[in-house]
Amino acid sequence: MSTMVIPREARRITYSTKIREMKNIPLSNLQKAVVAGSILGDGCLCENWSKTNYRLKMSHSVKQREYILWKYGMLKNFVLSEPKANQPTKSVSFRTISHPEFTELRSTFYRGKQKIIPRNIEELLKDPIAIAIWFMDDGNIVKRNGKTIGFHLNTQSFTKTENEYLKKMFLEKYEICVNIENNKRKYRLAIWRQLSRARFVSLIERYTIPSMQYKLS
Repeated sequence: MSTMVIPREARRITYSTKIREMKNIPLSNLQKAVVAGSILGDGCLCENWSKTNYRLKMSHSVKQREYILWKYGMLKNFVLSEPKANQPTKSVSFRTISHPEFTELRSTFYRGKQKIIPRNIEELLKDPIAIAIWFMDDGNIVKRNGKTIGFHLNTQSFTKTENEYLKKMFLEKYEICVNIENNKRKYRLAIWRQLSRARFVSLIERYTIPSMQYKLS
């Protein structure tokens, strides 16, 4: 792949008609779910050069090229150029145009520069594809002697109270029992109970792309 090229909007040039038209396209419910899951994971919402709106930036290891291309396919009507490789960081990235709906999500999922878990997280994660993306980004399987014994969602960047919101959401909406673990003085979610593990896999397996199935089995 070629060296990364910065999409046009990131440079200080006049917006084209195409970009103005793209800004008027609403995100579909599916796209909102994809964005929500990505924000909880490895995605970030960054200011445009004029600091008037936000755009979504996603970057993954070159080993996860298939995964980022899948994400790109979901959001490409908001992206000016295909994912590009960055050889020094061994990553593949893309970013959307800035858009009012990304700006709205920025105010929901951030306080200042810090990501947060909003109180209405149940509504934002009502589509299981959001949870699948979150897990593919920031989750892992736990095995012992070759046998699956649990799953982690690495929520260490969130407070204990925010992890409590997530625990409550999983139990009330999906009947999945989640533990909050102390991990090096931070907190993460863990799913240990057999029935909850089965429900978690059933919830997200259909949305977990082939190259990321290793996280589930």
